[in-house]
Amino acid sequence: MATFADRDTLSGDETIALLWARVRERGDLPGFSKVVNAIISAMHGDDDREFNMTKTVLQDPALTQKVLRLANSAMYSVFGQGINTVSKAVIVLGTETIGHIALGLKLIDGLSRASDSANARGELEKAVLAGYIARQVAHTASMRDTEEAVVCSMLHALGRMMVTFYLPDRWLQAQEYSMENDLDEMEAASAVLGIELDEIGREVATQWSLPSSLVDTLRDVPPTPVGEPLDHRDWLAALSTLSSRCAGALHDNRSSVQAELVQLAGDYSEMLGLEASDVVAAVDTAKQTAAEEDVVVMRLMKRNDLGTDNPEAVPMGKPADAATILTRGVTDLRGAMESANVGQLMSMALETVYQGLGFTRAIIFLRNSDKANYAAHMGFGEGAQELLPRLVFDDAYQPDVFHAALANDKMILVENARDPGFVNKVPRWWKEALPMVRSFMVLPLSINRNPVGFIYGDWGMIKPEARVEQAEIVPLNELRTLVVRAMEQRRLGNTQWRRHPS
Repeated sequence: MATFADRDTLSGDETIALLWARVRERGDLPGFSKVVNAIISAMHGDDDREFNMTKTVLQDPALTQKVLRLANSAMYSVFGQGINTVSKAVIVLGTETIGHIALGLKLIDGLSRASDSANARGELEKAVLAGYIARQVAHTASMRDTEEAVVCSMLHALGRMMVTFYLPDRWLQAQEYSMENDLDEMEAASAVLGIELDEIGREVATQWSLPSSLVDTLRDVPPTPVGEPLDHRDWLAALSTLSSRCAGALHDNRSSVQAELVQLAGDYSEMLGLEASDVVAAVDTAKQTAAEEDVVVMRLMKRNDLGTDNPEAVPMGKPADAATILTRGVTDLRGAMESANVGQLMSMALETVYQGLGFTRAIIFLRNSDKANYAAHMGFGEGAQELLPRLVFDDAYQPDVFHAALANDKMILVENARDPGFVNKVPRWWKEALPMVRSFMVLPLSINRNPVGFIYGDWGMIKPEARVEQAEIVPLNELRTLVVRAMEQRRLGNTQWRRHPS
């Protein structure tokens, strides 16, 4: 048998260089870095965090569905209400929680795509299981944002996962060295790679521009006596280490697994401020949940349930159950009338219209009496944010379709905006800003017959032809009634009429 000295060994710097070379060859985790940066920006931005988080999630149709399914899972049933829109999920669960849920789901998506070997697949499964364990332990400890613990724990083995995904030959070499020298895998990997696995994880997380607070938790923390409570980052690092080690024991199904779990619980309970028995109970609950709960996480590991890089996974055009989606969104809106502010209600209404009718984009316009114009204030969909500054027009009556809808306070659907016989009824600002639109809807918002704005939605040329059916008009009318009621009741709250920045 070849000895370790016979093998080609690398320094830590050489290992990192080789890793990024392999990433460039195979491609980084598909779409991961861009979406993760957008999620993090929405979580930590100073303005419009709720709206920006909703917008970011809605940009990925597959992620939208997964966030909603997880938000309605048993873990959040304590809130006692169904959640049909991302806007409501953000209001009920909070921007931080939804952000961490989205991060965790995108991690699974990206890592699932990268894992094309048994070793890599096993590492992903352990990371998912570690997330389950962390969620349950954090819940037991009454941690404010359990999803932060989930993300940290799933990422705890990031260095290990990146090596198995992109350097499988080096990982095999480390495993052989481990068996030859009776070392654990961490020690063997460090010897073969010239760098600790958790250091590789921190290097990758930094390259992905993950928050420094998260990067700092990606370290293996040995159990040590503590004289006082750990600070937040150290607590997360300890929990992540515990969760990762428990997941490894459970996944490998070693004969001594229960004894290992009890030992780990005893080792880390003091650091986490919990009783060892509570830690064991939390791990047992997490194990059962992972095996039994019909929740999105395990489904995401299937190749046919991945994200938007798979065109077949992205819904195109108007959904077949449009009336049902609209009705559910109206239910969310009605239930939030007493607690949400006008901006939150508008976001919920706009999302309902956007998702329910499968629009290319949906935008809310509001009337500004001082400037005597209508201006776009918030939007979801293709290029909506970038278009906002261009979507402004005078409120003085003009013989076009927008002023006609506002003057009559009735919804108007234009099925073929490019019809030569109709072209004179569409204003210039619309033609210049939206040249690729086939059909669009205008849903006026009026108080005492005085127009105060409207909801606009369109289908682009690449979308299948669609129209608004009679069954969809009822929830649309109720939606605008609720929005107008909120605007009327809280009209004095001028701070709510801020224009959302692009």
